[in-house]
Amino acid sequence: MSEQTENGSDLLRGNTPALVLAILQDGPTHGYAIAKQINESAKSPLHLKQGTLYPVLHGLERDGFVIGQWEHPDGERPRKVYGITDKGRAELARRTFEWKQFATSINTILGVTLDAH
Repeated sequence: MSEQTENGSDLLRGNTPALVLAILQDGPTHGYAIAKQINESAKSPLHLKQGTLYPVLHGLERDGFVIGQWEHPDGERPRKVYGITDKGRAELARRTFEWKQFATSINTILGVTLDAH
C-alpha cells in the first residue's frame, strides 16, 4: 500500500469539493484559509495542498456552486474570496447524502461500528 493511500490522499481527492462547500457554509473566505481549516478540522491529517484546492475552487465557481470576488485589503496582496451559492448548498446536501450512503455501505462490508459519541 502506498503512503499516499495510507494518509487519505486518494480519498481526499474525490471529496475535496464537498469539503470546500462545507467550509464555505460558515461564510466567505479565501483559498489559503479554506485549506488551513480543512487541514486543522480533520481528526486525522488530510494534508490538502493549495495546488489541489485551486482547481477545485475554479471548477466549483464554473459550475455556479461558489462565487468568487476579489478583495484588496489595505497593505496586503489582493485575494479572491469565495462564498457558497444556493446552488452550492444544494450540491453540498446531495454530496453529503451520497457520502453517508457510501460510508454506510463500506462500514457494513468492513464490519465497522461507529461510536454514538
